[in-house]
Amino acid sequence: MPADPAKVAEVDRRLEAWAHELTLFPPEWAGDFAGFQVGRAVVLQHPAAADRERLVIAGKLLVAENVVDDCYCEDYGGSPIGLGGRLIIAQSALDPLHTAAAYQQQWFEGLDADASLRSYADAMRAFRDVATPSQATRFIHDMARLHMGYLAEGAWAQTHTTPPVWQYLTMRQFNNFRPCLSIVDTVDGYELPEPLYSRPEVQRVTALACNATTLVNDLYSFTKEMANDEHHLNLPVVIAAEERNGLKNAYLKAVDIHNEIMHAFEDESAALAAEEPALARYTTSLAAWVAGNHEWHRTNTYRYSLPNYW
Repeated sequence: MPADPAKVAEVDRRLEAWAHELTLFPPEWAGDFAGFQVGRAVVLQHPAAADRERLVIAGKLLVAENVVDDCYCEDYGGSPIGLGGRLIIAQSALDPLHTAAAYQQQWFEGLDADASLRSYADAMRAFRDVATPSQATRFIHDMARLHMGYLAEGAWAQTHTTPPVWQYLTMRQFNNFRPCLSIVDTVDGYELPEPLYSRPEVQRVTALACNATTLVNDLYSFTKEMANDEHHLNLPVVIAAEERNGLKNAYLKAVDIHNEIMHAFEDESAALAAEEPALARYTTSLAAWVAGNHEWHRTNTYRYSLPNYW
């Protein structure tokens, strides 16, 4: 189903006002902000959102994650050199420091002086307003996983390492969209209770959903990444390096890997959904996010295009 244009416009308007209020980026980045289509992304990803405020909060978190990624890791001055030091401070914007008063004040001033940190801290404050303590802790934990994934990818970039496929897939389970899927129940206005969320089977279907949708990003980003840097790590590149059978064959194998993971998610989440209504609601929220994210990638031609391999 297409995203409601009125809802998208309102979310985008509120997010752009928020970004300007926090001075998150210079004017020359405005084209990228508009091209990212954050409002359309979150409306597609959360079709059952409880209200528009929660969509805006999801958008704030998505913007903040991309600001940190771009500024600390990749496009806008990011570098693997010294990345760990930057990311530990970023994590503290989500999981606050508790220390002696003088240093607490210096930490607070340090957060306020950096646009990336301001975005994390303010988005997290907004999320806490609608999340339970358990949901907030879950999100913080998954952001730490994300930062660990950033560090692994950065280490390989620094040493010019192309990992074996199994190691790349391991990294991608951490450097992936999991924080976005961590909040699906919060945005939809309910909580999957912690005892259910912690079950190994629920953790597995959550991981499968996150991995499948992250590989969608690898596949849709491939053309742009190859145009900018033919050695940029993505799943087709590491398959091609390992199997030495050309990028086209590697890309098509990457599609097969995505499909295998996606089918496992569909089958196993259906089995869980049959157990009880709470799990049915949660797996429906996960599936909606995965489908909405795929639609956003497919239709966001400002950012993405597929290679002509068929």
